[in-house]
Amino acid sequence: MLNWILLLIALGIILLGATVFTNGLEWFGKKMKLSDGAVGSIFAAVGTALPETLVPIVAIMFGTPEAGHKIGVGAIIGAPFMLGTLAFFISGLAVMWNRKKRDDYPIMRVDTVVMRRDMEYFLILYSVAIAASFMGSHPVVKTFIALALFLTYGGYVMKTLKGGGEPEAHEIEEAEIDPCYFAPKSHDPQMTIIAFQVLSSLLLIVWGSYIFVEKIQIISVQMGISPFILAMIIAPIATELPEKFNSVIWIGKGKDTLAIGNVTGAMVFQGSIITAIGIMMTDWRLNSAALLTVALTFGSVGLAYLQIRWKKHLTPGTLLVGGAFYFVFLVLIFIGWI
Repeated sequence: MLNWILLLIALGIILLGATVFTNGLEWFGKKMKLSDGAVGSIFAAVGTALPETLVPIVAIMFGTPEAGHKIGVGAIIGAPFMLGTLAFFISGLAVMWNRKKRDDYPIMRVDTVVMRRDMEYFLILYSVAIAASFMGSHPVVKTFIALALFLTYGGYVMKTLKGGGEPEAHEIEEAEIDPCYFAPKSHDPQMTIIAFQVLSSLLLIVWGSYIFVEKIQIISVQMGISPFILAMIIAPIATELPEKFNSVIWIGKGKDTLAIGNVTGAMVFQGSIITAIGIMMTDWRLNSAALLTVALTFGSVGLAYLQIRWKKHLTPGTLLVGGAFYFVFLVLIFIGWI
């Protein structure tokens, strides 16, 4: 029981750090006068994905060799799956809930150029990362693939910052973000304060991640459950999903590009940078459970991508299908296929 309590405390520490970190990045985006697409797809997305970045790194570096790697890979595979299924589902529900405010319902108010770009990058980069698990463990091959993923994500960031979406994409407004937590009374906090907030929250997330990994290892042994499965379920839902409720708030304000970009941008980050870390730091041999989860991820994201590509718009019904894919995942766990 004590281990479960400490696990919950660790998750609380991680979430607190992620909240403070994201707030700092949003203020950085405001100071830099960035568009909704850039703030949603890069800064808010990376900020909310940070716990999922550090959990596998801490697991691989400080966990036991076998369990640590399983926790790391589980968190890496679980994050894009949760984003492409459960987070999509919640976003679709939010649009339906606010349908009376929308004259154009069910068409969502998304910048389809931004959304299509995010999904294309994710589908391609994640496919490369998954293919790497079948290419052996030669250091040169792994290094080349990981480097390609890092560089391509860098290209994605540059392309997003330069814009290329709809002309009405506007700068993030002060009223749309909370006051800077380290300077709550300031309407224009100094960049040094913002930087200190970001670094402090980063240390908080690392500390929480260390406790989280330690307790996952203990609990998985006590329950007789693979640490891979436990990490794949608990880590993304507990550390990433709560922050995705930012998207629910943004959808309520009619800012669908910012809301969905928060999800798809995090998927690009998870499908490239985090998988590259997994390729470099583990043997990256994905088992059947991991590959089934990946297939469900591609199915859900692929449907949304096809609608945007062919119909030139996105509707909540397509996002709601993500919930069905997550339900299939739970059924596969129950019957022992995952």
